[in-house]
Amino acid sequence: MPTRTPPATAPSQTHPGTEPLPPAPSLDGANSWFGSPRLDEPSGAASPPPNAGSGSGSGSGSGATTPYFFRVYRAFLTARATLALMLILLLGALWTMGTRSPSWVWGMALGYATLACAVWWLPSQRQRASDQQLSLRPRQALASVGVDLVFFAALHYLTGNSFNTQALLVLPVLMAAVLMPRIMALGTAAAATLNLLAAAWVQALDAGAMTTLMTQAGLTGVGLFVIAVLANELAIRLAREERSARGSMELARQQAELNRLVIEEMSEGVMVVDRQGRVRTANPAARRLLSARSQTPAAPFQLRGVPAWAPLVHAIEHGLNRPLKAEGGQEIRLRFDDQSLRDLRLRVRFTRGHPDQPDLAREEMCVMLLEDLRTVRARQRQDKLAAMGRMSAGIAHEIRNPLAAIAQANALMAEDAAQPEAHPAQARLTQMVSDNVARLKHIVDDILAVAPGLRPPAPVIDPVETVMAICNEWRSAQGLQAGEDSLLDTDLGGVPRAPTSPKVRFEPEHLQRVLVNLLDNALRYQSGQPGALLVTLRWLPGGAAGGVLMLSVANDGEAMSADTERSLFEPFFSTSSRGTGLGLYICRELCERHGASIDYRQHPPSVRHRNEFFLTMPVEQTGAAAYAP
Repeated sequence: MPTRTPPATAPSQTHPGTEPLPPAPSLDGANSWFGSPRLDEPSGAASPPPNAGSGSGSGSGSGATTPYFFRVYRAFLTARATLALMLILLLGALWTMGTRSPSWVWGMALGYATLACAVWWLPSQRQRASDQQLSLRPRQALASVGVDLVFFAALHYLTGNSFNTQALLVLPVLMAAVLMPRIMALGTAAAATLNLLAAAWVQALDAGAMTTLMTQAGLTGVGLFVIAVLANELAIRLAREERSARGSMELARQQAELNRLVIEEMSEGVMVVDRQGRVRTANPAARRLLSARSQTPAAPFQLRGVPAWAPLVHAIEHGLNRPLKAEGGQEIRLRFDDQSLRDLRLRVRFTRGHPDQPDLAREEMCVMLLEDLRTVRARQRQDKLAAMGRMSAGIAHEIRNPLAAIAQANALMAEDAAQPEAHPAQARLTQMVSDNVARLKHIVDDILAVAPGLRPPAPVIDPVETVMAICNEWRSAQGLQAGEDSLLDTDLGGVPRAPTSPKVRFEPEHLQRVLVNLLDNALRYQSGQPGALLVTLRWLPGGAAGGVLMLSVANDGEAMSADTERSLFEPFFSTSSRGTGLGLYICRELCERHGASIDYRQHPPSVRHRNEFFLTMPVEQTGAAAYAP
């Protein structure tokens, strides 16, 4: 297959190699003059009762979407019109061969043909009146079954032995058996039989042979009864099977809809790919993972020809050769055009078709399960830290009491060290003890701050004023100058000022703790140039409620390594010898407590502030309503 080289980032509207899938061949109406009855119809559609010899369905339109009863009725009307025209042609053929029929025969044939074609052509008969109709209405029965009985009986009575018209009575009997209740079908067969017996009796009065004629008429009548019973029973069985199939199809459709909803809502990416590398279907999670920034267009699209997706194609080819190893899972890396990377965990499954199936149905499909490795590792860390968090909270409570005793004892020793006769080294030792006690107390407070427990709901705050106050206080505490040459630059213009600014629900002390921790980390790794630190606040409308607020802290330092990035939010991980390693872990816990999230992203080298930590906080609806466009 020829390859193409489009942008490796997610294609927007058109996609390289994207081609529409060929439609599945339709089998509707291929093997039946009546059209294949649709079984994927709502279970609430009317179905015929046990004593009705008719199928039913629901739908709209014509052909395969037309109810089964109406399609069979239309078929019988077509058969009547065709039979009437064939009678005209037969009389015309006999005329050309020298056998001239009486004028009254021509008149009856033309009248029947006109009436049959008119009923077939009437708009009321060409379009169904209701999907709930289960049998012929009185007017329809008279215009079809009744007219046929009268015409064929009269033709048989008047023509006598010149024309054998007994077989024509099968049409109205069969039509009544299929489209009317059983009692009406038997009544139609009885009426046809009485007509045959009456005609045989009249003929016997003129020509004799009463026994022979009456026996023939009786046997024909018995045959009509047999046809009526058998056709009605077959129609009932067909209706019952159709109801059963429709119910099974409805259950299958509900199950398919449930599966679709589950797959659509899965956080794990799911894709179905064929041997040619064409994606048949992909859920939103998979399309997000295949794109650097936005979302890949909906399936179908081609994996081959996109350099960023080459590892996926290679995984499919490798899995076809070693399916057992592929099912165990592997880690792949996608590199997009902007040089950003995404590590994925990939699991591959293959469907196997039955050898007796056609080639199209036997085609092997590859089901690819994709997960972001950062999410996988975060989930693994969360499982490991769940028990550790409970244990750490218990240990912190136990440390508090002896730590308080140590601090009190050290304070008494500090009083003795302050005496003039005390040795100078004693004062230094007590100061060392005091400093380390304060450090341990800070660690204990950090652990208890994220310990689980019931807390009152956070207040609603103005994020612009709160963030501005925290930045000014932090700048003063660090001794940084303000103005154009300041290391700290703030951009809060993405959110309108009070009183129309969107509000968020966050504890001010917790927001201060998170923001100060991010500013301290950014200050540690900045370049020292004016504007090295950048704090931005933006409102992103749309989505649920009033959108979200994004608070970001970026610096222009060197980009951190991949190993450091993977462990950023792990507890007790720090790149500083004096750090506790709990700062970012506590920030994440405090954000999750308020329904917010915190994450890190690294920008390309062309962007000055490459390292960026950002918080996304849901906006309160009351605060967003005033600013909603």
